[in-house]
Amino acid sequence: MPKPTKKTAARPKSSAQAVRMTTGQAVVNGLLAHGIDTVYALPGVHNDHFFDALYKAGNQVRVVHTRHEQGCAYMALGAALATGRPQTYCVVPGPGLLNTGAALLTAYSMNAPVLALIGQIPQSTIRRDLGQLHEIRDQAGIIERLVDHSGRIPRAADAPRMVAAAVQAMFTDRPGPAALECAMDVWGRAEPVADHAPLAVFEPPIDDDAVTAAAKLLGAAKNPMIVCGGGAQDAVTEVQRLSAMLQAPVLGYRRGRGILSSHDPLSITLPLAHEMWREVDVVIGVGTRLLQQLTVWGADKDLKVIRVEADPDEPERAGKPDVALMGDSARVLRKLIAALPAHNARRKSRKAEMEERQAKLAKRMAKLVPQMAILGAIRAELPEDGIFVDEVTQIGFAARLAMPFYKPRTFISPGYQDNLGWGFATALGVQDSRRDVPVISITGDGGFLYTATEMASAVRHKIPLVTVVFNNNAFGNVKLIQQEWYGGRTIASDLTNPDFVKFAESFGAAAERVDNPTQLRAALKRGFKRRDGPTLIDMPVDAMPSPWEFIMMPRVRG
Repeated sequence: MPKPTKKTAARPKSSAQAVRMTTGQAVVNGLLAHGIDTVYALPGVHNDHFFDALYKAGNQVRVVHTRHEQGCAYMALGAALATGRPQTYCVVPGPGLLNTGAALLTAYSMNAPVLALIGQIPQSTIRRDLGQLHEIRDQAGIIERLVDHSGRIPRAADAPRMVAAAVQAMFTDRPGPAALECAMDVWGRAEPVADHAPLAVFEPPIDDDAVTAAAKLLGAAKNPMIVCGGGAQDAVTEVQRLSAMLQAPVLGYRRGRGILSSHDPLSITLPLAHEMWREVDVVIGVGTRLLQQLTVWGADKDLKVIRVEADPDEPERAGKPDVALMGDSARVLRKLIAALPAHNARRKSRKAEMEERQAKLAKRMAKLVPQMAILGAIRAELPEDGIFVDEVTQIGFAARLAMPFYKPRTFISPGYQDNLGWGFATALGVQDSRRDVPVISITGDGGFLYTATEMASAVRHKIPLVTVVFNNNAFGNVKLIQQEWYGGRTIASDLTNPDFVKFAESFGAAAERVDNPTQLRAALKRGFKRRDGPTLIDMPVDAMPSPWEFIMMPRVRG
């Protein structure tokens, strides 16, 4: 199902036909009404009636069960990031909820439409501190701080409306996660239930005066720059047209990668954007916080700022912009593109200039020789529509800076949480939801073992993810910082690992070890051809050159 259409529409009416069903069945029907046909889950007694409803739904709903709650939550997150559509997971209360906390927090920080279904203790005992199994004081309060929308389902008749409201909230203003609790005794209670159609997502009218003001600023700009974040992923055509009209370079960092294809010389990454930042006279941020640019690289009176945002609270967080354009990125940019010709200066192609700048950057990036050789091998085998899931590792950092990407949602990165250990389980969800394309998870040995036992889930559900573990027997990033910034005083950073090949093979996965980029490329070719289960590639590596000079770059203006 496509995500809910962002347009103003009359509130759809519920069906007048009521059918007797349990709360669990009503929630299942609500999920199906919104095109959610997969539930990532770890069952438990608090949710037994819900799982019975899933069983009774037969092949309408697929349940992907995992070995740890964090696994199912990360898988739902990966599926949401890869598709842009709502995804759901279900776990028990208390420890189950808390085990999913990092994934839910990451979903919030990445504006991912994840619906968490959380069990609860018996309805009459909530907030009484009786010591019920998995009881947690004020669970609703904890959930509320992790999501945009939350609620507790009190009865079956309310379930369809509450599911519809949760999904609507997940796509209203800034997208994000939602959560619904349900007490263990409420799941199984039955009563007449009327269906509830999906709710339209309200799209505010676009301010035509603001569009004109933005068009005038951009049209007169001598050195404009476009910065894209995750909020621009559904505005690919519009960003491409605006860039061409302005001959403006487009910075895509992390989730903004691939919005303007790396085939276009105007598509730039972080180091080149930093180099050009002092020249920029107008910047337009599309679905991005612009935090690094405005607060680290610096701003001054000669820089005009335009923000395109869905969240009305966002534009002024990093300083008041000159123009704020509120609404869905694609709709706003279409209006801006229509207004621009009346104000746009005549512009000559910057192709030769940008190709020269890109070539100079490539020479600078050659300092990261080991990382670049490995990324070259990956890029050679990963199709342009294949998906790369990064991790907090040296290869991941280099990929953010230099690996080419050609389509949106093909580079998936954990946003400002940047949480070690997210990668493997999230990539399983990416691959499970996008079985039509190859997916690669790159991870260090430290991060991989956070969720490595989900290899059992990958085998059971035949998820054909290819995972490369870069193995240096250390929390490599931690150790590098200790060596460079703390006089070589390393502590708590060396690791003892299993034999990763034997580990993967013990679950029934394909596995092999490689020693260089040439061998890696051959192993990837074999792994991507295998579509009936996971593949693990163990690649021992030495310490790698630091990427920090290309990421933590100094203020250049203001």
